[in-house]
Order: sequence, then structure tokens, then C-alpha cells
Amino acid sequence: MSFRYEIRLSGEGGQGLVLAGKILAEAAAIYEGMNATQSQSYGPEARGGASRSEVILSDQDIDFPKALKLDLLLALTQEACDRYVKDLKPTGVLLVDSDAVKGIPAGPFKVHSMPLIRSAREKVGREVVANIVALGVITRLLEAVSEDAVREAIITRVPKGTEEINLKAFELGISMAEEAVGKAE
Repeated sequence: MSFRYEIRLSGEGGQGLVLAGKILAEAAAIYEGMNATQSQSYGPEARGGASRSEVILSDQDIDFPKALKLDLLLALTQEACDRYVKDLKPTGVLLVDSDAVKGIPAGPFKVHSMPLIRSAREKVGREVVANIVALGVITRLLEAVSEDAVREAIITRVPKGTEEINLKAFELGISMAEEAVGKAE
């Protein structure tokens, strides 16, 4: 059976969403042999303006690189959640930062609200790795790309010297997702 996953990582500039999208796409394409595309868009100002990264994963050719019917939406700001939730499939997953997104829209989709940014700051020691914490959550929730493939892509893609802290952030995200899934079952 063929598959296609459409993922949008959204928030504001400076949150590392483009890097997280590139890591996910590379993990799928290079280490898993899937077809993958990654695209991004920024608001008028890079840092602090609206930002998004889209990843499409498939075992078929990807003829259109833009995500239209999302399987997963990551929203690290209220604005991103409000703007993009309409693109989420009824069977999709909405992952939000619980400190930044207070107005969670009702819908048939599944919602996971977690303190992604605060957890990065308090448990890893660097807020800047919240994107990788979110990537760990996404990897575990979607189960489309293996954790090992994402780990390999993190090691090759993050700035040299930051591999250890980024892997710690990724493991934190996986454990947060496992805790959330366990509570939901």
C-alpha cells in the first residue's frame, strides 16, 4: 500500500524549523530510501517573522512539492496554529507548544500539546534546540521515518560541535511523545 505524509513545521523565524525540515527530509530520502521534498517560506523579516517548513514523504513520485492536506502540523506560535490548522486532515495530528498556543481549535484531528520550548530550555539547557525536541516528538508520533535515520541526519546536518546537545534534545522529544501516547491509550 502506498503512502504519502505531508508535514508542516510552523512558528517564527529563528526557531530552526527549516533545519528540522531538512533533517526529516534527509533522514527519509538518504537513510530510508523514500521520496522526500522539503520547502520553506519566511515572513517579511527572518528572525521573529512567520516561518514554515514543509516536508512531504512518499513511496511514490512527488509531483507537487507543497503540502496541502497535512498529516501533521507543528505550531510553535498561536499565529501559526490559527493560520494553518485549516490545512490539517481530519485524521491528522496537531502538535503545539503548550506555552505559546493557548487557543487550540476544536476539530476531528488529534491534538498533542507539550511544553516543547520550555523543555528544551529546562531539560537540555538550550532553548534553541526546541526544534529538535519537536522533531523527536514528530518522529515518534508519525513513525514514518525511523529514529535511527533521524539520528544519522541530525549528526550530519547540525553545526559541528552541537551533535551531542541536539541528540539529547531528540531523545527528550521521543520520551515526551512516548509519555503523551501512553496517557492517550
